[in-house]
Amino acid sequence: MDHNDKDPPDLFERKENVIMKPLKKLSALLLLLFISFAAFAQDDKQTMADTMRSNGRIYVVVAVIVTILIGLILYVIRLDRKITRLEKDK
Repeated sequence: MDHNDKDPPDLFERKENVIMKPLKKLSALLLLLFISFAAFAQDDKQTMADTMRSNGRIYVVVAVIVTILIGLILYVIRLDRKITRLEKDK
């Protein structure tokens, strides 16, 4: 026996929170402002990537980024295997 008065589709109906509409508008505005600031930040001066490339430090940055990404990918694969094993046990 079900103790709920509502039909099952009504139980899972997603209602929009009153705070979410202004928050969505604010986040969209901030995103557009950030994109416009990034577009105006381009100038003719030597950029940081050019400086690092000329000094040979760009390879260190690339190596660190690749190491972090490989670590994250291995972590997700390991986590997926553990979750799959737990699902099979139940």
